[in-house]
Formats: sequence, structure tokens, C-alpha cells
Amino acid sequence: MIVGVPKETYPGERRVALTPAAAASLMKAGHEVHMERGAGEAAGFPDAPFEEKGVLLAPSREAVFEQAQAVLQVRGYGANPEAGKPDLALVREGQALLGFHEPLSASTPVRELAGRGVLLFALELVPRITRAQSMDALSSMAMISGYKAVLIAAERLPRMFPLMMTAAGTLSPARVFVIGAGVAGLQAIATARRIGAVVTAYDLRPAVKEQVESLGARFAELPIEAGNAEGKGGYARAMDEAFYRRQREFMQAIVAENDVVITTAAVPGKKAPMLISRDMIAAMKPGSAIVDLAAERGGNCEPTKPDEAVEVQGVTVLGPTNLAATVPYHASQMIARNLANLLIHLAGSGSVESGRLLPAADDEITRETLVTRDGKVVHPAVREALGLGAPE
Repeated sequence: MIVGVPKETYPGERRVALTPAAAASLMKAGHEVHMERGAGEAAGFPDAPFEEKGVLLAPSREAVFEQAQAVLQVRGYGANPEAGKPDLALVREGQALLGFHEPLSASTPVRELAGRGVLLFALELVPRITRAQSMDALSSMAMISGYKAVLIAAERLPRMFPLMMTAAGTLSPARVFVIGAGVAGLQAIATARRIGAVVTAYDLRPAVKEQVESLGARFAELPIEAGNAEGKGGYARAMDEAFYRRQREFMQAIVAENDVVITTAAVPGKKAPMLISRDMIAAMKPGSAIVDLAAERGGNCEPTKPDEAVEVQGVTVLGPTNLAATVPYHASQMIARNLANLLIHLAGSGSVESGRLLPAADDEITRETLVTRDGKVVHPAVREALGLGAPE
């Protein structure tokens, strides 16, 4: 099978879908790799190392799509609806597309791609099971976001993170509150602790308490009943607004006593829950900072604006998006491994005939990631999100 890798076109996107090492693993599995010239340069991977591994460099984006039976992208059309629109004319029936595609919310791109007859595989839908851990790009990128969130906060905060004994006296450590103990939250906890902060964390799921405490943070137990707060795949499930209102009331004192708050609460395919109100922010000390990692989904803080810094009574609320692209070298290493492992699995569990991927219907990883096939949207959750009803 010929695997194609075009240059990313999303504004500010510096990652690349394949690195030389990941390309070598695909070729070892029997595939041929074609890449658009310069596709890896922004991530720190020039053309020469790819050529040394045997990758064929295509002269244009059009040539990549024309030659490839499977196309790997960090951000496909659904996750790049404006700059990615021209790619729609380049894809063809039976071609496999793998990457981030926002299938639960990008209704128009998903419908249009289905109409082109492609096999669309969405990285967002990789199941959180042991067999699929090496393909879980969401977790890979969330780890980077959690790490970067702490660095952004440390740069904004008018104080240092660690406890320091100086000739001028003792400097008390910064206090950090992390909301959400998924992959991004746990990485934020670990990073903040590593540079000396006193960290408190909260999550709807009591089961993560042990993980939080193992990283040296205190787990905040709020006196409100969440019931079964864990959804499919280990994610926190969406709660009703009455619950979030009670949660805000109980969290207000914790938020006020911290210098930094990092929020990571997101539910796949849903608007992010609003966890921190303007009143809660106003109670924080001037100079404090909030980093809202859910900004792309509407934000966990009332005043959050994507990719902007909003001042609320001396407190800075930051809403960075696409943080993984700010660490493109290592982010590309991780997502390239995720994509290569997924493609190798899809081809191995199914079959390849005349260079065309024929996915296995009875494989869980294939079934959970496959969005469109034979001109139709076939994923039940995506069909539901798009209002298409049950699969035919």
C-alpha cells in the first residue's frame, strides 16, 4: 500500500504526521511512503532523513493524494475546515484517510468526505483499551498540553514556583490547583510539582485520587455526590448544570487560595462544562493566572476566549489552543508512532487488495475508529451526533 503524507495546512500547525523512524516502521511492514517535500521541516525533520529511510518525496500536495492509497495527516479536513477544504477535491473513492477529524462536531466535512467514498479513520475515536494504547493520539497530545500549561502559567505568574531560602528571606512556593485528572491534568500536576509548586487537584472520578496523590499532590474531595462520573473510555461524563453549579460553590474557596488554576475538563463531542465563574476569579489574588485547556471547546471559565489573555480584576485567564503544535518535534514523534501503529493494525487485522485497505468489521479498534465507508457515515456515535439515526 502506498502511504502519503502531505504538509499540514492548519494555521500555526507545525507537526507532521510521519517522522523518519515511523516511516521506517511502515516500510518494514511492507508499505511504500510518499511525502510532500518540506512536510516535516517545521517540526524539525528536514527532507534528507526521510530520503535516507527510503521515503519518496513528491513534488506537490496533489501528487501525494494522487499516488497514495492511505493518507496520514495530523489535522484532516474535519479538524481543518477552512484551509483543508481544497483537499476534498483531491480524495477519491476507497482512499483511506487517518488523522484528527473532529467527527462528533464537524458535520459538514464528515458528510462531504462520506460523499467522496473515502474510508475515514478518526484518531479522536481510538478506544481506550490496552491493545490500542500505542495508537492513542489524544492521550499523547494531552500529555504535551498539560506540560505546556504549567510553563505558560509560570511565565505569567509574578512569582516563582518553588520554595526558596535566600539571603533576603524565605520565598513561599506557588500554589496550583488542577481541575481534571485525566492525562493532561496528571501531566500538569507532575510538571508543577517538579518545579516546586504545592499542588491540589480535583476530579469528578474518585478513582483517580490514588494517581493524584502518587504524584505528590493533594486530592480535593468536595462534599457533593457525583454518582457514576466516569463515562466511556475512562473520560468524565457530562453532568447536568445543577451539579456544575453546586460544584462551583464548593470549589470557590479552593480557587481563591491558589495562585494558578489549570482546567482540563472536557467531554468528547460536547461543549466544555463551565466550572469557574467571573465571581470566583474575582476572589483570587491579583496577579494570579488561570490556564483553560478547554478553550477550544468553549472553555471551563466564564470569560475564556480561545488564544487570548483576558484580565478579570487583576487575574489573567489564558485560553491556549493547539498546544501540541508548540512542541512540534516531540509531538510529531508521538503522533507519528500513533498513526503508523494504527495503520499497521488496520492492515494487519483486515487486508490489503491491489493496494486498497479492506478493514475488518469484527475488530474493535477498526470498528471504533472507522467513521465513513462506501459513501455512508457508519460510526453509531457520529451518526447520532449528526442526527442521522441508527446505522442502516
